[in-house]
Amino acid sequence: MLPHLHSRRSFLAKSVQAGIASYSFIQEVSAFVPSPERENENQHLTILFQGDSITDGNRGRSADPNHIMGHGYAFSIASRVGARFPEKGLSFYNRGVSGNTITDMAERWVKDTLAISPNVISILIGVNDTNSVVNKKSPVTVEKYEEVYRLLLQQTYQQFPDCLLVLCEPFILPVGNIKKNWDGWKEDITKRQKLVLELSTEFHTVFVPLQQVFLDACKRASADYWIWDGIHPTYSGHELITKEWLKQTSKRLPFLRKLC
Repeated sequence: MLPHLHSRRSFLAKSVQAGIASYSFIQEVSAFVPSPERENENQHLTILFQGDSITDGNRGRSADPNHIMGHGYAFSIASRVGARFPEKGLSFYNRGVSGNTITDMAERWVKDTLAISPNVISILIGVNDTNSVVNKKSPVTVEKYEEVYRLLLQQTYQQFPDCLLVLCEPFILPVGNIKKNWDGWKEDITKRQKLVLELSTEFHTVFVPLQQVFLDACKRASADYWIWDGIHPTYSGHELITKEWLKQTSKRLPFLRKLC
């Protein structure tokens, strides 16, 4: 298990509004904010990746270890870390589901996240929420996104106060249909990016800034080299996520610095 946190503060949970009351995962929600300090390099960590299709990566739904992590950044991180530190007995899980919004992910949070008892939870979610607003398909507003995201973090820390959370910034590039309505996409996802950063600060999580990573990469090659449709990264794009994830997470898990 991760070491006990040196300090944590609790705060009153926000009132659950009628629109969110239907979620079965919401009970008595209170948040425990962990200290950013983690001194020991622990053994036997369970590391879970959560999100939408970018995380899913066409992962297998069986126990077949050849396909279980998919073919994206979750696979790259697991393979790289697992091969470098076999003596640590690390376990990796991918529970990303293609097409998920934050509300979809919330409905399966208990089964696909809390039931696994992870020590580290990495979350990348938001682009489908933006899509729902831009294309006016069961819109998940920015306000709902923030509300549900915060409740998930609160519930997680309530059950696992020592868990390390890694919040990844959702991202897009002007390619394909995204480029056709770039202003609409950019306006909405920028708001969600700001919220993820604010939540990361509030809960003292690791924050993985990805939008600027992709924008900087576009100085070296065209946007579609990194994200083929403006949403889903290519293998090169997934490598950008992998490198940034390891860089940021190593600040809280120092043994990962050997891979940066």
